[in-house]
Amino acid sequence: MEILSKLIFMNQKHQSLYLILVIGSFLFVLFFIFIFWQKTNFLQDDLVFSEENSSFILQKNIIDIRPKFLIGQKPEKRTVKGLYLTAYSAGSPKTMDNIISLIDSTELNAVVIDVKDYSGKVLYDSDIDLVNEFGLESNRLGDVKEMIKKLHEHDIYVIARQTVFQDPILAEKKTELALKSKNGGLWRDNKGLAWVDANNKDVWNYDLDIAKEVIAFGFDEVNFDYVRFPTDGPMSLLVYTNGDKEKYDVMHEFFQFLNENLGESSAYLSLDFFGFVMERDDGMSIGQRLEDAVDEVDYICPMMYPSHYPAGHLGLANPAEYPGIVIENGMKKGLPYFEETKAQVRPWIQDFNIGAIYDATKIRAQIDMVEKYTDAGWLLWNAANRYSSAGLKIN
Repeated sequence: MEILSKLIFMNQKHQSLYLILVIGSFLFVLFFIFIFWQKTNFLQDDLVFSEENSSFILQKNIIDIRPKFLIGQKPEKRTVKGLYLTAYSAGSPKTMDNIISLIDSTELNAVVIDVKDYSGKVLYDSDIDLVNEFGLESNRLGDVKEMIKKLHEHDIYVIARQTVFQDPILAEKKTELALKSKNGGLWRDNKGLAWVDANNKDVWNYDLDIAKEVIAFGFDEVNFDYVRFPTDGPMSLLVYTNGDKEKYDVMHEFFQFLNENLGESSAYLSLDFFGFVMERDDGMSIGQRLEDAVDEVDYICPMMYPSHYPAGHLGLANPAEYPGIVIENGMKKGLPYFEETKAQVRPWIQDFNIGAIYDATKIRAQIDMVEKYTDAGWLLWNAANRYSSAGLKIN
């Protein structure tokens, strides 16, 4: 009888244990179902957000066919001392090795690389629908992420240069986006190049998609060039679509658009302006004024090449012969526009022989004068990418 009682007790004990195990398993399964349900809801919320906010994607886990990038920490600011490279140069291992060697041995620490140039061609392997639909791509850069990785390994700051409104290939392929002539057809400048309409929001969104895509590659900064209306050609035949709106107001709205959609990205933003913006605030009939840009981007890069100033400027018969005087005048007059604003000035300076032979002395004169007035740095321009250590400090 005692043995039977023990058996009954043990059986009851095991039944209780089984019951606990069953209840525990059930609760465990419910917990994971709840977690999965929560994740699904979060993802759906993200997708709804992305559909309702087509201008910019904030979530890291959104599944979206549009170009996107992750919001991240911008690189630490530095005094940028850079040089310009075409996509052909940047895509050439031999040329890049030589450029890296030059940078490693001098005060240089940055490169500006074309990702979309004066032709309008997108110069890397793009996934943007419009680029692929109309054949707007010419992949000269190759593996962009690997290129950036290599440059970063040498502590080189990498800037993507993207032309905007001088975009002849897009204008030719998608004519509804192009500037038109009063005589019919596309309007063309003195070089025969068609331009897209700076007032057209579809153009803005196209260039925004390109900027998003290159930021996702890992560029530290996107530099927008040709952010203006045309300067030459049969101007009296050009049909503007902005009505009574001033050209500089159109540009101001575009700069605001860039800031709203890219300002929180992991890359800095910069704009290339004519050098005369440092001395004039009338828009110069092309829509460029400092006051419209200094609160929208991180850097303004006026092209202060002394050879591009007219004879008689500052009483100089040939301004190219006096780089220090030309640069100092522009810096002094332009700096007040940057006071208590978001942007800093970082000029393009001359490293080519137009107007004068630009030897070490003339290159150094420009650098010294820029550095006298700003710690944001400077950028060397040579269209053929022929650079040396002339005028540079050696490490």
